[in-house]
Amino acid sequence: MQKELLKVEDLRQHFPIKGGWLGRTVNHVKAVDGVSFTVYEGETVSIVGESGCGKSTTGRAILRLDEPTSGEVHFEGEDLLALSKAQMRKKRKDLQIIFQDPYASINPRQTVRQVLEEAMAIQNVVPREQRAERIRELMETVGLGAHQADRFPHEFSGGQRQRIGIARALSVNPKLIICDEAVSALDVSIQAQVINLLKKLQREFQLTYLFISHDLGVVRHISDRVIVMYLGRIVEIGDKKSVFDNAQHPYTKALLSAIPVPDPEKNNERILLKGDVPSPINPPEGCRFHTRCPFATDKCRTETPELRAEDYMKEGHLAACHYMKEIEAGEMQPQ
Repeated sequence: MQKELLKVEDLRQHFPIKGGWLGRTVNHVKAVDGVSFTVYEGETVSIVGESGCGKSTTGRAILRLDEPTSGEVHFEGEDLLALSKAQMRKKRKDLQIIFQDPYASINPRQTVRQVLEEAMAIQNVVPREQRAERIRELMETVGLGAHQADRFPHEFSGGQRQRIGIARALSVNPKLIICDEAVSALDVSIQAQVINLLKKLQREFQLTYLFISHDLGVVRHISDRVIVMYLGRIVEIGDKKSVFDNAQHPYTKALLSAIPVPDPEKNNERILLKGDVPSPINPPEGCRFHTRCPFATDKCRTETPELRAEDYMKEGHLAACHYMKEIEAGEMQPQ
């Protein structure tokens, strides 16, 4: 049985909107609005969705880089949101993040050696006399030469800087790494190298990943389970094969239809969604996807669907749609 490493319960992240000459809070951006899921030790769970769906905010809220509005985040049974700032600082040794832009997330005035040594010193994970050897090991682990440790970030390519970001995350021996669009800014060939590196490191160090991405091709390659988010909420969750081969939510089906198929003989019918994503300031009532869903009814406009499974779905595969059984059986047609 898999060991539960991270459990997120009803997580909410509402950012205040200030207005008026007194600067009072007049409304909130509901970036994350009631998200719950579990990550097990040694697996890769991916969060996918359009820009603005709340996937990156979820990752930042888990690490308390942004303080969540409410909810619970249990890591190894301990609620991270109940910890003081000093306690959370110590806990970050086990929870690391790889950012989307490796250049912006690395101090340009520090050499790679200083960047890596600083992380070790803050968390006190490696004695001072052993840090040089540890830095050499880290550089070689991520595919860089030990002699490059005394260079500055601007002397590296984008792919190499991302490897430095990975080395920094590994430097404190974490248990969970949140990869926030870790390969989206890289060339396709470099993406493959970094993804393969992440998978190799996972096997070697028994790492657990929460992988945040909008690239479904990458997600299909690296994931064990997939979470699909739309406008701050989870609309579908399940193992990789269930979600990609038997998607139930209309939004998930639309996302999957956009994946290019490398076969000129195969006709991949694209599902085009109408309209724009509604504002997270005033999200729609009922199902948040109903304003763009071709199957929406009055029930969808008034009642919020819960994540649930039908009898034909694999265990652990859940979707938040009132009519997924009828759509699957062909009893409902797009309007």
